[in-house]
Amino acid sequence: MDVIAAVAAGGGGPSAIGVVRVSGPGCFSVCGRVFRAGNGKAFEELEPRKMVLGEMLDREGRVLDRGLAVRFPGPRSYTGEDSAEFHCHGSPVVLRELLAALFAAGAVSGTPARQAGPGEFTKRAFLNGRLDLTQAEAVVDLIDAETAAAARNAAAQLDGGLRRRLEPVQEALLDITSRFYAVVDYPDEDIEDVRPEEAAAALREADRSLTALLDGCRRGQVLKKGVRTAIVGLPNAGKSSLLNALAGYDRAIVTDVPGTTRDTVEESVLCGGVLLRLIDTAGLRETEDQVERLGVERSRRAMETADLILLVEDGADEDAWLEKMGLRDAVVMAGKSWIYIASKRDLSGILKTDVRSLDGKAAPAASVSLSAVTGEGMEELEQAVAALFPPGAPEEAGSLLTDQRQEEAAGRAREAVRRARAALEEGMTPDAVLTDAEEALEAIGELTGRTAREEIVSRIFSRFCVGK
Repeated sequence: MDVIAAVAAGGGGPSAIGVVRVSGPGCFSVCGRVFRAGNGKAFEELEPRKMVLGEMLDREGRVLDRGLAVRFPGPRSYTGEDSAEFHCHGSPVVLRELLAALFAAGAVSGTPARQAGPGEFTKRAFLNGRLDLTQAEAVVDLIDAETAAAARNAAAQLDGGLRRRLEPVQEALLDITSRFYAVVDYPDEDIEDVRPEEAAAALREADRSLTALLDGCRRGQVLKKGVRTAIVGLPNAGKSSLLNALAGYDRAIVTDVPGTTRDTVEESVLCGGVLLRLIDTAGLRETEDQVERLGVERSRRAMETADLILLVEDGADEDAWLEKMGLRDAVVMAGKSWIYIASKRDLSGILKTDVRSLDGKAAPAASVSLSAVTGEGMEELEQAVAALFPPGAPEEAGSLLTDQRQEEAAGRAREAVRRARAALEEGMTPDAVLTDAEEALEAIGELTGRTAREEIVSRIFSRFCVGK
């Protein structure tokens, strides 16, 4: 493989520390031409996995910076091959010049070095068996994590949490298929045949394990992507004030004039430990204003695509009941989880939160009375959101499927296992059971990367940043 190098930290602007990463056979000779260790040793002689102070040199051999270097001999490295890192000051110019010096040194030393592509270091770790595909995906999930829970799940998955959940299923299916082939290929050997009751028990356990994984998909998606949440209501109900209160700053314009919000306003916030992708919408009403009417149409589309709807009503206004009832009908018709919010609690002075009995309409998941101005009731809203999207048991960390690719592969594996169970129960020939068991193994292998096609692998690593 080529020697690759890239800026792994810094480079986008001035920072305290920048990191340049290098990997590939022969990279130590390249690194030795741009780093002069303070202890006088050649780069190849530096103690592995120990930071060494020295001078970084530019293409002309002039001192560019003073910093630290560390070498990681393969296979005990992140990529599984010889690797090194340079930690220097985070000037974009310094990092750019150091990278250029490495490329120039590679050309002189006869070991060409080139710019690494997106995710190429982690891809090499996968190809060299240092990570499986679920662990590699966890790397980018950890980088992109927006909540502590998402970071914990990604870290546990990087530690092999998902792989460990899949290994018993894989081993059980391998046992069924390998024993079948052994009996067929070596009929003269004293090999015990696969007993139907044992195979049935193994397939039942595989079905149970895969179902448990798939049941956690929703929590995994919430951890990774958050909950798309539409804030809806009549004009001047307090929607934008609620958005601002949740965001912690004035994200949306708030006035006493109905119809101030004419377009959707989006913001990501943490509410009850859950990442909400908030969409503040235009007030839903009939209007002759063309611009406001477009905003109302976008509001309805936002409600249709949301995972959660926050229906905000002016808790201090007892009028406009027909309009409010029509709005509740629209929310219920959307078929999404929704929370009823009576706003302006500081003005109404009452806890107007019970809408469950109104005309027998479908009840909200929760009813909350709050004031976006004083903060009263905001804690109750956080509790309601947290109850709707629970984090799951601690032991689930690392085993939640957070990607559509993972969910699809696990789903195909479960369907194949269920077909194998049905074939066994119906007394079909062993080869029918074998075919479905092998298809389940193929799907699990695609999930972990053992049998994943090159285009799938390439698409996954294209999501990574350069330098990782």
